[in-house]
Amino acid sequence: MKKLNLILFAFSSGIFATDFNTCYAQQTPAAADPLLKIYREAPPKINDLVHTKLDVRFDYKKRHLYGKEWITLKPHLYPTDTLRLDAKGMDLNNISIVKNGKNIPLKFRYDDSLTVAIQLDKVYRNNESYTIYIDYISKPDELHLKGSAAINSAKGLYFINPDSTVKGKPVQIWTQGEPESSSAWFPTIDKPEQKTTEEISMTVPAKYVTLSNGSLTLQKNNGNGTRTDTWKMDLPLSPYLFMMAVGDFKIYHDHWRDKQVNYYLEPQYAPYAKEIFGMTPELIEFYSKTLGVDFPWNKYSQIVVRDYISGSMENTTATLHGEHVQETHREMIDAYYDFSQVSIAHELFHQWFGDLVTCKSWSNLTMNESFADFSEMLWAEHKYGTDVGSDVNYNAMQTYFGQPDNAAKDLVRFHYDDPGDMFDAVTYQKGGRILNMLRNYLGADAFYKGLNIYLKKNAFKNGEAQQLRLAEEEASGIDLNWFFNEWYFGAGHPILDISYKWDEASKTETVYVAQKQDGQIFKLPMAIDIYSGGKKERQKVWVNDKNDTLNFHVDVKPDLVNVDGDKILLVQKTDNKTLDEYLFQYFNAPLYVDRYEAIEAAKKKQSEKAAQKILLGALHDKYFRLRLRTVRALNMSNEDLHAAALPILDSLAQFDPNTLVRGVAITALGNLKAEGNMALFNKSLGSQSYAVQGAALTAISQLAPEQALVLAKGFERDNKGPLTQAIFAIYAANGGDEHWPFVYNTFSDLGAIAKLNFVQDFSKIAGHVNNPEYVQQGITALKTLAIDNKPLGVGPFINGLLTDIKSQRAKVNDDASVKAADDAIKLINETN
Repeated sequence: MKKLNLILFAFSSGIFATDFNTCYAQQTPAAADPLLKIYREAPPKINDLVHTKLDVRFDYKKRHLYGKEWITLKPHLYPTDTLRLDAKGMDLNNISIVKNGKNIPLKFRYDDSLTVAIQLDKVYRNNESYTIYIDYISKPDELHLKGSAAINSAKGLYFINPDSTVKGKPVQIWTQGEPESSSAWFPTIDKPEQKTTEEISMTVPAKYVTLSNGSLTLQKNNGNGTRTDTWKMDLPLSPYLFMMAVGDFKIYHDHWRDKQVNYYLEPQYAPYAKEIFGMTPELIEFYSKTLGVDFPWNKYSQIVVRDYISGSMENTTATLHGEHVQETHREMIDAYYDFSQVSIAHELFHQWFGDLVTCKSWSNLTMNESFADFSEMLWAEHKYGTDVGSDVNYNAMQTYFGQPDNAAKDLVRFHYDDPGDMFDAVTYQKGGRILNMLRNYLGADAFYKGLNIYLKKNAFKNGEAQQLRLAEEEASGIDLNWFFNEWYFGAGHPILDISYKWDEASKTETVYVAQKQDGQIFKLPMAIDIYSGGKKERQKVWVNDKNDTLNFHVDVKPDLVNVDGDKILLVQKTDNKTLDEYLFQYFNAPLYVDRYEAIEAAKKKQSEKAAQKILLGALHDKYFRLRLRTVRALNMSNEDLHAAALPILDSLAQFDPNTLVRGVAITALGNLKAEGNMALFNKSLGSQSYAVQGAALTAISQLAPEQALVLAKGFERDNKGPLTQAIFAIYAANGGDEHWPFVYNTFSDLGAIAKLNFVQDFSKIAGHVNNPEYVQQGITALKTLAIDNKPLGVGPFINGLLTDIKSQRAKVNDDASVKAADDAIKLINETN
């Protein structure tokens, strides 16, 4: 699963993902939480799933699923005469044992509406299988189970606009099983350690398309406006990876080697299918060759659905994406390995790590998600170059560092409140960085050989971190207990303070490395690059102690000593270099992070010549994201920097090959409020890039607000992303009742998470329009956003916006709106 990030347009602002958890998610439960004291072992395997056959149909009006299930099992080892299944919130009409083609009713107890205990007809041994028949009704909208920050709902089965009440919104059905929500739409043993083959028959309106795991083996027209599609999966998968989707989708047929690769999109996005998903066959080939294990399934499909509750989900052979992946050509002009492309890479890698080999328990979720997170960087560096790969790696590291509670969590941890809590920046971003360090330490050949061994030994079974350790040790011949004890079974990370001293008499450069973190002292193998006399010499060292002193003999005083020359370590550091050393680093050290660090050092001291040289050089950096960062960092109130940077900014705004850089350069020029740039801004409104248009419109608004208001109105028919944000900001500042329908309808059409990009401007507009009816529409929308996304912890933030609206409406004696805001705040508080 790829978690959906809060800032869907983070890429257009020049950063990789700002994780939603960083911004609004509920805090990790306190250590005193009694649930954190429970040891979350892998559940004992009493019965094993063998095969699951489902026959389902849907009641769109009631939002029910009517299901018949034949589930074949056998005892794992010990004889048993009982079976316990997960079955959340269902009506269980009949549970029988199938004997000679007949259903013989069984006694069962279902008193918690979560699990059902079934008394079998006899004692079964592990050389005997048996088949249970269940007639049931799934009622997901009547099921009240909490979601999490990563997966904000747990009802398993989702009816989207089933009554067609929302004009222009498609009617869809889709499922979401992870972590344990498949048992909300079919009874099963809903644990990742279980594996079963499957067959699903779906009876649906004949006008709709279906998708599920495996192959579509039969389609039968029923003569009553419905059709029954049967999908079969002959290789075993865990129950949380079962999926169904139903709706009006257009299918684009692609292929990898001799296997089907299909893309399911809403009809209006079908022309862009190849542009959105076209990298998939190349990705499959790259991952297959890198791992030495060919794509293991019979087909690979990807489908995009509305109102998805997270980012994307790696259902076996049938990945489901949220609507953020569905983009037009114009949107993709600004997409440079953006969140949608990252999701495509992430979910595909799961077909090996997570689907072929599945974590044994949620405590070992790292065996799924850390690998998929690592794959984002792996594909980036292969396809787009080392700078992009390093950018992905570095920003993931910062996401992990950005949540202080993370330092207290082991990567493999057996104490958590809820399985959803495992889907965090430790499992994803920290785990991915740990794999990257292991690759660097062992070397790529040994590392990938170890992954190959792990996948082949555990194919169609389950895996734990210790199995990965053994596989990497087998491949490399190196004992890795120290590494896994530090990074997999320990918490935290090093916090380093690095300082330097040169002794001219002895020609010795001394590097002092102090570990400042509390608790564990880490063993850190690292490269130190010494630049001296026009040459670079690499020293490979180990830092083992709380305070280490490293001495190097050098003929002349080094221009730069670059600790962690590969910029690979998961560490926070204070690196006590001079600005002149950072100047040398920017122009001589080769990596993205080397240049990034120099820019960060320079932006704090922009009055100094060395800093200005760094920043001016970085405006021409080969990697566009560093150009973006530098433009944003410039302090144009410094006269010397202003004079030198202005012509470069003008050139970037007009000619940079990257539209995002052109956009931020226009923004920088707009902030200067110089009338002479108006021609450039007006010309830029004609760009095909929404980022450029949005920046130009915002720049015009700073010089001519009334003109910008008129121009914004003209863009209402065609706007996305940054341009939509610019329109919202202009209307928030100066708009009125005539602009409300666009604002309200646009906001309403956004996905739940995407709304959070616009919610502040939306609330400002709602607060100052004249029509109380419009105000109350806005209040209702904000209330719904907070309640529907309770697991994301947005309630307090939205309450603050509602309080501001209340204050504004009180000033104009709009008592009805004041009361509506009060009622909304009260309901949000009660719900949360």
